[in-house]
Amino acid sequence: MEYCKRCMYPANARPGIIFDEQGVCSGCRNIEDRLSRSFVDNEKLLLEILDEYRRRQREKGNPYDCIIPVGGGKDSTYQTWLVKYKYGLNPLVVTYNHTFNTSLGLRNLANLLERMDVHLVRFTQAPGSAKRIARYMLQKVGDVTWHYHAGIYTFPMKAAVMYDTPLVIWGEEGYSDLVGMHNQDDLVEFTKKLRQEHCMRGFEPEDLLNEPDCPLTPYDLEPFVYPSEEDLERVGVRGIYLSNFIRWDAHEQAQFVIDKLNFETAQERERTFNTYSKLDDVHANGLHDYLKYLKFGYGRATDDASTEIRYGRMTREEGIDLVAKHDHVRPSDMDIFLEAVGMTEEELLAMVEPMRDPSIWQKDGSGQWVVRDSIANHRQDEGVDEVRMPLGDGVRRIQNTEERASLHCQPLVGQEKYIIL
Repeated sequence: MEYCKRCMYPANARPGIIFDEQGVCSGCRNIEDRLSRSFVDNEKLLLEILDEYRRRQREKGNPYDCIIPVGGGKDSTYQTWLVKYKYGLNPLVVTYNHTFNTSLGLRNLANLLERMDVHLVRFTQAPGSAKRIARYMLQKVGDVTWHYHAGIYTFPMKAAVMYDTPLVIWGEEGYSDLVGMHNQDDLVEFTKKLRQEHCMRGFEPEDLLNEPDCPLTPYDLEPFVYPSEEDLERVGVRGIYLSNFIRWDAHEQAQFVIDKLNFETAQERERTFNTYSKLDDVHANGLHDYLKYLKFGYGRATDDASTEIRYGRMTREEGIDLVAKHDHVRPSDMDIFLEAVGMTEEELLAMVEPMRDPSIWQKDGSGQWVVRDSIANHRQDEGVDEVRMPLGDGVRRIQNTEERASLHCQPLVGQEKYIIL
């Protein structure tokens, strides 16, 4: 397996990572470009967009200037603060409740509402539907959180139509930073096509209902029915990403919401060293990510460490050590999921077996799956030193964040059950 010589992503990283002639991945090159840019002109463009939509809404007598999708995580806390208090808009915040919540996530969502003093519209999935969808999509595409993404990226657009509020403001355009799918100049916007291809793995509700083995009903899948083209055009719905207009750094923003806005973090994590991301749902940093490891041989620690390497806050060697510690760990929340949907671990693993990438997985003589290669075998690859990202003062900032976060943190590992609220 080929691995990036700057970060640690493998060539099978999804979606569509590519390597240049120096062996550096497209995600690393995208961050390198972002770090070299001034965002002054981009932010001016953002202010023009915000002023235009605020003016239109005020002329209509609509109290809401924009929609902000939130979940109670660090990003949505930061973007709500930014939009309301720095840019002076009156947002309506909306959230899709997938029902597999953590108490920590619910506290952070409540804190967001209290600190930002904003209205929230929250759509809650029927708990039985959530379980049926999670089990079926595990079998279909190896993902127990399909309904999370489908709802998160559908309900805000429905809310934009319902409340006649056309501008939907997202935070990070993740596929650019993760794998370099777009460059900074593209200024990509949210579209139904992007949502379908990447967030929903190519499936609209009607596609699933047409599957001969589908146990789901139109009632189960109604939350994921996208607004009609007629409604979208009538309201003029538009989705933009803040990361296209400002210097987006999740670590720096996490420091801000911890220090200034009382955001709570975890004390420790099973599958990564990062204590401030993916806290609001039971499975995103556990079973969902473990399934990625079982399919492609890398997991959340690879994601998090690669980000820190790209920003000069961690060496590649330190990242490799963290990946070796975390990526393979079986998450305890697997047991929560298995009990909730009435499935055994053997049944789950059997569903995933045909999805394992043969370029990274093989069976040994006893019939057990083993990794054919790992980033640990590529510490000394030729050319690593030539493309290395220099360390900055961010190394100390990581330690400071952990020290400060300890004042606000709560246990997450082994003590969270899903909460339907």
